[in-house]
Amino acid sequence: VERARFSVEEVVSLTLEFYRRNYIEGLFLSSGIIRSPDETMAEMVRVARSLREREHFRGYIHLKTIPDAAPELIAEAGKWADRLSINVELPTEAALTQLAPEKSVQTIHGAMAEVKARGEAAKDRTARGTRAPRFAPAGQSTQMIVGADAATDGEILRRSSGLYNRFALRRVYYSAFSPIPDASKMLPLIQPPLVREHRLYQADWLMRNYGFDATEIAPPTGMLDLQIDPKLAWALAHRGLFPVDVNRAPREMLLRIPGIGPR
Repeated sequence: VERARFSVEEVVSLTLEFYRRNYIEGLFLSSGIIRSPDETMAEMVRVARSLREREHFRGYIHLKTIPDAAPELIAEAGKWADRLSINVELPTEAALTQLAPEKSVQTIHGAMAEVKARGEAAKDRTARGTRAPRFAPAGQSTQMIVGADAATDGEILRRSSGLYNRFALRRVYYSAFSPIPDASKMLPLIQPPLVREHRLYQADWLMRNYGFDATEIAPPTGMLDLQIDPKLAWALAHRGLFPVDVNRAPREMLLRIPGIGPR
C-alpha cells in the first residue's frame, strides 16, 4: 500500500498557518510507524519542540505517542505537549491478540504507567520548593475501537473504568469500527450503529462526573439501550428509589435524577 507523510517542517508550517487564521486552537498529531518507533516518535517530538521553542506557539498540542518508543522520547514529548495519548485499540486482550498481533497489552500498559509516573513526578516540589519540569499538564488519554470484536458495552465500560483507576486517564475515546475494502476476513463487514458510540460516551460521562460505577450502567444483556440514554435507563430500572425529595436527598442521589446535573 502506497503511503504518504508530512515532513516535520510541513506540519509546523501548516499548524502555524491554520492557527494564525483562527481555523484551529491546537494540534493533534498522530502517525503510523516509519522505519522504527523511536525514529517516528523523535520526528513527532521535533514538531512539538519546533512549535514551542522556535515559533513560540501557545496553542494546545496533543501527541499520540508510540508505546514502543524509548522512555527519554516520551519524557521529551511531555515537555512540549499538553496531553499525551496511547491507544489501547480494542476492549479485550484476546481481540488485540487476534486483530492486532503486532501490538502488546503489556507494552501499552507499560507506556501508560510511564506517562502516569512522569505526570505525578511533575506535580511534586523539590526540597527547595521549586516545581519539577513540566510534563503533559493535561494528562493522558486513550482510544478503543467499538464493534470490531464481540465485546459488549459492559465489557468496554469495565475496561475503561479499570484504565481510569489504574493510569489516571483524563479521557477514553470510543470510535465505531468502520469497514474498509479488502480487509481481513476476521473483521465484520458492517459498521455498528453510531448511536452505540454515542451511548458509550454518555455512560463514560456518568462514570467520570456522576458517581456511577461501570457495573451499574450496563444492563444484564451487556448492551446499552440505543433508544434511551443510560441515565434514564438506570432510573427506569430502579423505580423503587423514586420519587426523590430534592430538599432532603444527598447530592449523590440528586445526580442520579434524569435531567439534573452537577451544576
